[in-house]
Amino acid sequence: MYTNASSAVLLTLETLGLSDVYIYPAFLFGTLTYLLIMFFNLLVLTTIAWSKKLHKPMFILLFNLPISDMVGATAFFPQLVFSIATQNRLISHPVCVTQAFLIHVYGTGNLLILSAMAYDRYIAICCPLRYNTIMSPHSLVRIIILIWLINFSIIVTLISMLARFKICRTNIVDLYCNNPSLLKLACEDTKVNNYYGLASVVLLQGGPLSIILYTYAQILRTCIKTNQPDARRKAMQTCSSHLLVFLILQINTMVTLISHRIESVSPFLRRGLGVSVLVFPPFLDPLIYGLKSTELKQNIKLFLKRNVGS
Repeated sequence: MYTNASSAVLLTLETLGLSDVYIYPAFLFGTLTYLLIMFFNLLVLTTIAWSKKLHKPMFILLFNLPISDMVGATAFFPQLVFSIATQNRLISHPVCVTQAFLIHVYGTGNLLILSAMAYDRYIAICCPLRYNTIMSPHSLVRIIILIWLINFSIIVTLISMLARFKICRTNIVDLYCNNPSLLKLACEDTKVNNYYGLASVVLLQGGPLSIILYTYAQILRTCIKTNQPDARRKAMQTCSSHLLVFLILQINTMVTLISHRIESVSPFLRRGLGVSVLVFPPFLDPLIYGLKSTELKQNIKLFLKRNVGS
C-alpha cells in the first residue's frame, strides 16, 4: 500500500492479545484507572487554584504537572478503552498523529516541569535569602512560558516532519501512536527525522538529568552542612518525592525511546515500558505530592471538607 500520509488511512495498532474472558475486566480496569487519574490530578489542580496559601512558586510550577499528566492520560486511555470495548485496533492516520503529538507533549512537558521544580527547590534550599528575588512572579511567568514554548516548538517540529512522508505500511508496532512507530510506516529515507529525533532525545533527556543531578548534589551538600534537623528533614522529604517522580518518568521514557533504535530489544519490554510511561506518572504524581507535601495535603483536606462536606 502506498498512500499520502495526510489522507484518512486506517492504521492498525498492535493487538492487546486479550481473550474474551478478560475483555470486560480490562475495560473496567482501564476506565477506572483513567477516572482515578483525572480525579486525583483535578483535585491537586483545583486545590492549588483555590488555596491562596499555595500561590507560591513551588506550587504554581506543580500546577503545570497535573495539566501535563491529564493530557497524556486523555491521549491514551479513551482510545485504549474504546478499542477494548469494540475489539477494534484500527485508528485513522489523523487521529494517530494527534495521539502521538499529545503523548510527546505530555512526556516532554513533564521532564521540563520537573526540571523547573528542581531548580526552584535548589534556590529555596541553597539560596534562601535570594529566593524571593530570583523566583519573583515575573521570573516565574517567564519560566512557565519557556517550559511550554520549548515543549511545543520541539514536538510541533517533530510531528510536522512526518507530514512530508508517504506511507506504505499500516501496522503500528506499539500499543499507541508515537513518533518512532509512525516513522516506521514511511517508505522513504527517514535519516533527517532520525537525527532530529535522536538530538531531541539527547536534549530532553540529558538536559533535565543534568539539572536534576546538579541541583540535588547542591541540595544534598547544603542539607549535610546545615545544623537544623527540622529544615534538613523537610528539605530531604520534599526532594525525595520529587526525585522519585522524575526517575520513574526518566528511566521508562529513555529505555522506551532507545529500544526503538535497537532491534534486539524485546518488543514486549518496549511496549510494557511504553505503557507504563502513560500509566504510572499520571497516577502516582498527585498521590506522591499529595502525601509527601504536608502543606498540599492539609489544603486538599480543607478543600474537600469545605466543598464536599458542605
